[in-house]
Amino acid sequence: MSMGDTSQSKISDVGKKRDEDDEDALDFSPFWGIEKGAVLQEARCFNDSQLDARRCQQVITKLLYLCNQGDTFTKTEATEVFFAVTKLFQSKDSNLRRMVYLIIKEICPSADEVIIVTSSLMKDMNSPIDLYRANAIRVLCNITDSGLLGQIERYLKQAVVDKNAVVSSAALVSGIHLLEVNSDIVRRWNNEVQETISSKNPVVQFHAMGLLHKIRQNDRLAINKLVSQLTRNSVRSPLAQSLIIRYVSKVISESTATDSEGVGRPFFDYLESCLRNKSEMVIFEAVRAIINLNQVTPRELQPAITVLQLFLSSSKPILRFAAIRALNKVAMLHPAALTSCNLEMEGLISDNNRSIATLAITTLLKTGNESSIDRLLKQITSFMADIQDEFKVVVVEAIRSLSLKFPQKHRVLMNFLSSILREEGGFEYKKCIVECILRIIQEIPEAKDAGLAQLSEFIEDCEYTYLSSQILHILGEQGPLTSDPSKYIRYIYNRVILENATVRASAVSALAKFGLLCPFLLPHILQLLRRCLYDNDDEVRDRAAFCLSSLKKESVGDIPNYEAGKSILYSVASLEKALYNYLDASHELAFDVSAIELNEHSPVAFGYETPAQVKQNHIGTPPTVEEEILDSQELVMNMPEFVQFGPIFKSCSAVELTEAETEYKVTCTKHIFQKYMVFQFRCTNTIEEQTLEDVSVLMDAVEGEDSYTQIASLRLKSMPLRTAGSTFVAFKRDADTFCSAKFACTLRFTCKEVDPASGQAEEDGYEDEYNLEDLEVSTLDFVKAYPVTHFRTVWDTLPVETERVDDYGLGIQKSLHEAVDTVMSTLGMLPCEGTDVVPPGARSHTALLSGLFVGDIPVLMQMKLGIDSSGDVAMQLAVRADNIAISELVHVLVSDA
Repeated sequence: MSMGDTSQSKISDVGKKRDEDDEDALDFSPFWGIEKGAVLQEARCFNDSQLDARRCQQVITKLLYLCNQGDTFTKTEATEVFFAVTKLFQSKDSNLRRMVYLIIKEICPSADEVIIVTSSLMKDMNSPIDLYRANAIRVLCNITDSGLLGQIERYLKQAVVDKNAVVSSAALVSGIHLLEVNSDIVRRWNNEVQETISSKNPVVQFHAMGLLHKIRQNDRLAINKLVSQLTRNSVRSPLAQSLIIRYVSKVISESTATDSEGVGRPFFDYLESCLRNKSEMVIFEAVRAIINLNQVTPRELQPAITVLQLFLSSSKPILRFAAIRALNKVAMLHPAALTSCNLEMEGLISDNNRSIATLAITTLLKTGNESSIDRLLKQITSFMADIQDEFKVVVVEAIRSLSLKFPQKHRVLMNFLSSILREEGGFEYKKCIVECILRIIQEIPEAKDAGLAQLSEFIEDCEYTYLSSQILHILGEQGPLTSDPSKYIRYIYNRVILENATVRASAVSALAKFGLLCPFLLPHILQLLRRCLYDNDDEVRDRAAFCLSSLKKESVGDIPNYEAGKSILYSVASLEKALYNYLDASHELAFDVSAIELNEHSPVAFGYETPAQVKQNHIGTPPTVEEEILDSQELVMNMPEFVQFGPIFKSCSAVELTEAETEYKVTCTKHIFQKYMVFQFRCTNTIEEQTLEDVSVLMDAVEGEDSYTQIASLRLKSMPLRTAGSTFVAFKRDADTFCSAKFACTLRFTCKEVDPASGQAEEDGYEDEYNLEDLEVSTLDFVKAYPVTHFRTVWDTLPVETERVDDYGLGIQKSLHEAVDTVMSTLGMLPCEGTDVVPPGARSHTALLSGLFVGDIPVLMQMKLGIDSSGDVAMQLAVRADNIAISELVHVLVSDA
């Protein structure tokens, strides 16, 4: 074949008709490759004496395309285009005139240029051609300012009540936009707008109703009156009726029902009457309004559910989808109310529309009872192969909720999850299944063995590094606590042989945990770890060497960070600083990690926690606050007066004792020791030409004076302008109590004037004092967050007789997640095992918290929370500690909060 024939063949292929269903045909954009400069050159055709209407339309279309694509015109370019476009008003071509209106709105000329086109637009407003009148109104209202608006108000009011629906609708929509420019003028149209509400045209009626509501939106009484009037009138437009329903729904949400059955809800009868409307749009809008009512009751839902049940059998896919989607939302709060729809929903499982089928399945999983689970799972099994991963994820999440609702059926559900886990699927789908199994293991202890076995089988063929590492971590955490931990060793060590370096490193860490927590497996673990010393990857070899060194200790107590149920956490900043100091000094001695102070403000696991777990258990403060606390601790620990106090148990964040704009700025940091308490007052002088000397703080106990005895007060010798310094006050406290206290604080100093010329302070000064805010010591100052890796193991080791259980009401909360955060922030404790994460829509949840009281007294808490339909949260709190007094103290703190 010749080159010419080839070219001709290509041209013919590209020239195929665009309406042919040819997958290989290419579609080309008519705007491909256009440039702003070239289009501006083409715009000169607007100045031709003989206008070519078709060409002008094409140029305006290109200009509009450039604007919509984000290209901007300079002021000069926009002005030139605007003046050129104004010359097109002389053309009588109606299509060109419509394009002119569009480009003027898009360019939006400045105030001094608008006057040029105003006369033409006002002429069009009074044109006998209705199309010109409507478009002229829209353009003029879009480009005019509040000053010019008064001149055309008369024309706009006439247009509102115009007999032509297009003109009237244009004026009404323009009025909605003009409310933001000059609301006073638009409000004067009230009578005209009220008149158009009775228009026979549905669009005019819709726009008139929207404008009238906008005019009265800031007057609640006027809105109620308007809604009452609209609900009594016979509105024909389905669009307008839908708008009325939305206004009614808003009025109901802003009002308070007088009783739980909804009898006191205003306009609720109107919503029920709309359920019998001829328009499907109005019916569904009424259904949606009823479903979204605050604290809606099953009795109120029943009429809406009946209508939705009829929609489920509709021949229109859009109605079936809307109905099942609404029922899915109802099922989250009122699953029992949908029992009558189960038969219709089961029929939708085989629907050709996969979105409808997926929603039907997830809704059935929420509404089904325990006896129907087996039947539903059989239907889902055949269904899962025909849908995409995004729909499968929705089904798996519904199964997770179902397993927590019916824990007795966990075996059936786990078997189903295991079967779909072995099937083909993408990362997000597999990740969702794994997280579902982990959640079931966490909430249902009886499912642990089966769940871990299924996960062990899965990693044999898992192609995703992230999931393999996550599962290996879980095996290391939970596997040693099962009845037969040895069966997991084979699966873990296979990963060392067959997987990439990241997974191999995770496997080494998991093996080490088995050796630590299962002494009878220690010889075998050591043998496997020795084989890992010859791995090709540095990380794997280093982990193996570290674990071998740790596991060879004579007792578990000598292994840092691996004592059962505990984890030692170090501040990142503190650890980094210690490492830098070690590198700068001589290396005669090995680096001693035990010398680093523990700090709960920014805990990072030093050991075998995965990054996800560290992130989950992280309770952080901004770096600047952490650095300030570390600097304060270092300053206190290096002072000879406080060396005998021992290590610092906790340092609290600085508290402001002065206002922001006062002449002296003082903050206080509380340092808690075993038997002592040091108050560090950081002082800053902000007064010009003045220096302070012999600075101290006098503390007078207002409350709790019997529990605190002052033993030292260290003065600050000098405090120049804008230079911060610290003065200290130390107290000895009763170590057996955690008594709160309140101190009245007074800043005392000697004030000396500074000579502006020499910058030296005068020799003579005068004593002065400055009253500070009262300083409080709370019981919570003596407790800090402390992580526990194996919560349930440590819980069982604490004395049962120290356990105290009580019930509390937390009041109205937005969600269980907010309730958990509230208790955590109140007590300052750390969530364990990721229990601070509450599943969306959960009605009950169990959170595990751990902390440490001064004196290294551990305290563990189990919070069981439940929330009802009104948002009222109830909590059962169980506390265990080494000391029964601590358990009772925690309950006192919760009661007082």
